[in-house]
Amino acid sequence: NIFEMIRVEIKESVGQYLTKLMDLERTEFLGRQWYEHAQGDVNHRNGSYSRNFTLKGIGAVKVEMPRDRKGEYETRIIPRSKQYEVELRQDLSLMFLTGVSTRSLSMMSERLIGRKVSPTEVSNANKELIEAVEKWRTHKVYFFGRC
Repeated sequence: NIFEMIRVEIKESVGQYLTKLMDLERTEFLGRQWYEHAQGDVNHRNGSYSRNFTLKGIGAVKVEMPRDRKGEYETRIIPRSKQYEVELRQDLSLMFLTGVSTRSLSMMSERLIGRKVSPTEVSNANKELIEAVEKWRTHKVYFFGRC
């Protein structure tokens, strides 16, 4: 039980840390601190929305994604529409390459990372890998004359 409590505390702390980091990034983007006024047509803070993001070695963490009124702010910390970090996607692709099926990866993911990854997500992660291999093959043919 103590280890489960530690894991929960770590997830909450990491989520709060990422939220604060993105809020600082938004403050820099807007060019002024909270309650600081500016002249002219300026952008403003517009709250945040909750979202889960999965990190390798930690699992799913809850973060508050800050936004602005004009919709111009985009964080560099957590990519838009990405549900997990790049390293996790790479690990899924490596497991797929070693022969683990997308359905098996989906079943194992909840136990390994604390969040179920759908077979479609596994397939999408592998598309990038397949594209990279095809690109490499194309360059190989170009440089060496054949595969």
